[in-house]
Amino acid sequence: MRRLSAAVAVVGGVAFVVLAVVLVPWHWLPGQSVHAVPADAVFTPAQIDRAEHLSWMLRISGWGNLALGLVVACWLGFTRSGSRLVARLPGPWWLMALVGCGLVMLVGSVVQVPLSARAHHLQVDAGLSTQGWGGWASDQALSFGVAWVFTAIGLLAVMLLARRLPRSWPVWAAASAAALTMLGSFVYPVVVEPLFNDFTSMPAGPMRTEIFALARAENVPIDDVLVADASRRTTTLNAYVSGFGSTRRVVVYDTVLSTLSRPEVASIVAHELGHAKHRDVLTGTVLGAVGSILGVGLLGLLFSSGWLLRRTGTDGVGDPRAVPLLLALVAVGAFLASPAQNTISRAIEARADRTALETTGDSATFIAMQRQLALRSLADPTPPRLSQFWFGSHPTVLQRIGMAEAVAAAPAGR
Repeated sequence: MRRLSAAVAVVGGVAFVVLAVVLVPWHWLPGQSVHAVPADAVFTPAQIDRAEHLSWMLRISGWGNLALGLVVACWLGFTRSGSRLVARLPGPWWLMALVGCGLVMLVGSVVQVPLSARAHHLQVDAGLSTQGWGGWASDQALSFGVAWVFTAIGLLAVMLLARRLPRSWPVWAAASAAALTMLGSFVYPVVVEPLFNDFTSMPAGPMRTEIFALARAENVPIDDVLVADASRRTTTLNAYVSGFGSTRRVVVYDTVLSTLSRPEVASIVAHELGHAKHRDVLTGTVLGAVGSILGVGLLGLLFSSGWLLRRTGTDGVGDPRAVPLLLALVAVGAFLASPAQNTISRAIEARADRTALETTGDSATFIAMQRQLALRSLADPTPPRLSQFWFGSHPTVLQRIGMAEAVAAAPAGR
């Protein structure tokens, strides 16, 4: 099993690197340099101070919850506390694993409630959230349920294979993890997103007509543009693309339509169509699937260590008492993988920005739209470098404006 696990890890790691080199647009603006513009050239001192203050407060809550989650996961996973908890559960192994997964995740979620509630209070106080405590609690519970279902499916699949194929499970588990990653991304828009928002077709009119014209210009076939009723929980502005193949959808928040001018809406939608044009959701899903192969290989190597099994009082991956250990390893792995994941995400987002700028040919509107997005979300224009490197999924607003200025200043046809 050790040799098979090492082989799976090597195959997954090499495949991830090769695909990342080939698929990720590492150069944000080919042939040009991107420099962040000065914050005081875009925002007033009062706007900067307000955004920085709120961002620091929310960052403290976010970092605190991340630390609490990791501490709880490691306490339950890397000691006998978690295995003893699961061992007390009745029923067959699969039921112990299912309930044990929910209990461990619940403990981690409960300890995060105070800081999460604090973050919600800050957002309401700042005018970013329109959601009452009842709606917030309902969303928290629903998010927990969705996370539990998806996590449990993955755990049960790996554990079943480990029990049935004790010598070769890493190979089959790696294939299953990759397949489940692809399937999860495919069904997410039609299974999970409707749980949180209602979606309607964008009404006929000049805006819809312009969006379809943009889609034709970017060679993106679309049947519809959906509007999400985001205003019932937030005042922020957003649009996104999710799914791939037959489940791909372009979604715009209703706050975007009620706040931005028509050219600004066109600019933000052109960015999302850029994602669709380059199949960015599929790219991210494929990279995630290959990354899961690497993760299963490393998991097999770790579980081949007798020391780790003795320390936690478990017999292997197929043992339901190993559920807390599996969750702890996943949590630590996700944290350590965040810089790579978000570096890739920033590069992909920058390409979508570039596509929008090239399609619309309107850098001024793009800049105005980015400023509006930042003001409405009170985004920190100059986040700490470590925070941006580790957690920033998008370029900063100042980098995006700098890119727009570079595109505008480039010679025609470059």
